[in-house]
Amino acid sequence: MRKFLISTVLLLGLSMSVNAQKRPPEPPSKSELIAMKSKELDKRYNTEKKLILNHPLATKKMKRDQLKALNEKYRSQKRLLKKM
Repeated sequence: MRKFLISTVLLLGLSMSVNAQKRPPEPPSKSELIAMKSKELDKRYNTEKKLILNHPLATKKMKRDQLKALNEKYRSQKRLLKKM
């Protein structure tokens, strides 16, 4: 009787744990993925821009040239994201 009780409890426990397992989360859709990448790109752009503008040793001309390069890089990466 005791073995029957233990085996029933084990069987119920195992069946409940199998049923309780969730499906793996679905991968994000293409539009969600593009939106996440775009936000990440914007965040990185803003931090780099802030670092360039607040650099204590860079001259105005150096900052202007670095911002120009950063803007070009940002535009090209945005263009690539839109093509996806």
